[in-house]
Amino acid sequence: MVIAIDGPSGAGKGTVARQVAEALGYRHVDTGAMYRAVAWAAAERGVPLDDEPAVAALAEGATIEVDATRVAIDGIDVTTAIRTPAVDRTASQVARLPAVRAILVARQRTMAGDGNLVMEGRDIGTVVFPEAPVKIYLDADPAERARRRAHDPAHQSGSYSVAAVATALADRDAADRSRATSPLAMAADAVHLDTTRLSIADAVAQVLALVQARQPSRG
Repeated sequence: MVIAIDGPSGAGKGTVARQVAEALGYRHVDTGAMYRAVAWAAAERGVPLDDEPAVAALAEGATIEVDATRVAIDGIDVTTAIRTPAVDRTASQVARLPAVRAILVARQRTMAGDGNLVMEGRDIGTVVFPEAPVKIYLDADPAERARRRAHDPAHQSGSYSVAAVATALADRDAADRSRATSPLAMAADAVHLDTTRLSIADAVAQVLALVQARQPSRG
């Protein structure tokens, strides 16, 4: 089974997807980390983000590892390095490149061959796994998303005000929703889950209930 979880930044995708995967014993894959890793590597190697063939060549040749606790590209641990406002911006630029998306989407689809997945991103239910039996679109009020991201130690936003983070998230939302290839959108058959006033435990419980309801009967 593939559980597809999509939504904008700060909606709780990572936390919810990780805990759902732990509860079910599934593999958790954060696809956004793959784009972030490519963006980080492009910056480190001086590859211009407006040179699509060059960025695509980097992505094609790179070994990207994403698991529950670590993200690495070509053997370099970038788990912390990719969670910065600067990489937020460059990852959005990388994600707009059709050639790069084609390469990473193909890799993401092969992951289903390794077993059950909880995969999070922005186009999982619409593009990567449109036939996934469980599709969730997580969202939250923009102000709440900004507050969460500003106080999330994993994203190194401590030195940025909530207002600054809110502006950055609004820019990222606009870029993700307007890109020509695989824009951020809710799949027609996805379940919309607003986490603004939900605890993490409640959000996870609702996703698990949906998974249980969608699993084929074994009787």
